[in-house]
Amino acid sequence: MLQLFPKNFEQYELLDAGGFEKLERFGTLITRRPEPQAVWTKALPASEWEKLAHAYFKKEKNNPDKGEWLLKKNTPQNWNISYAYKEMKFSFRLGFSSFKHVGIFPEQADNWDFIYDQCQKIKNPKVLNLFAYTGGASLAARAAGADVTHVDSIKHTISWANDNMQLSELNNIRWVVEDAFKFVQREVRRGAKYNGIVLDPPSYGRGPNGEKWILEDKINELTQLCNQLLVPDNGFLVFNLYSMGFSAMVIESLVKCHFPKNSKTSIGELYLPDRAGRKLPLGTFLRIEV
Repeated sequence: MLQLFPKNFEQYELLDAGGFEKLERFGTLITRRPEPQAVWTKALPASEWEKLAHAYFKKEKNNPDKGEWLLKKNTPQNWNISYAYKEMKFSFRLGFSSFKHVGIFPEQADNWDFIYDQCQKIKNPKVLNLFAYTGGASLAARAAGADVTHVDSIKHTISWANDNMQLSELNNIRWVVEDAFKFVQREVRRGAKYNGIVLDPPSYGRGPNGEKWILEDKINELTQLCNQLLVPDNGFLVFNLYSMGFSAMVIESLVKCHFPKNSKTSIGELYLPDRAGRKLPLGTFLRIEV
């Protein structure tokens, strides 16, 4: 089983993790926020965390996923960082959300590299990015020349992804504000085909019209539908799971049910290393090359 971390992300660093928190550098700005997987002791003293962090996320008492950011004086509400790999270059506008996020999942960077490399191998590739958030995977595919369809149920997130596209001097990504499951069902009925599919489903969520998404209820059928959308040869799939209750074997079993047995498969965990050498696990992944 593979263990992958970002090898080319010069503008990101996990400085320390522990005590159910993480201290991260995004460009020149350092954030401190909750991290339920960081169950061990911090390497740096509390005084160093307080000194280094420009922004601290304070959780609500009754909802650990929501809260407010406390910013030091002169800390900007928004700032930009960039990412580069081979000939691929793109940028992100970051900002502080009430759900402790800043607009990027840096552990996904190795997947961006994979997506870019796969698209480079395919003539006129078409890529579908589901649960696409602010568009790291979409930018990677578009930078490689792919025709990209980006699907997310939250209009604000789509606007954020569009800002990232323009900031990266890219264009013509197709934006779709819709429940990903409904979109995939319709694409199958249309007979659509894609050379690449990226899935980042959350454990739970809501569509734009109140559609309820519960991972356990829908993931088997969604995987089956994605098999119907993926071209039978010269294609790829990237599948991420963040739910702490799901092991990598869950994705492996799903894929064995629905995808060709002759496809090349790699599976493992994504993690971020801190300066003390500890590994912070941040989800499982599976990649398929057909």
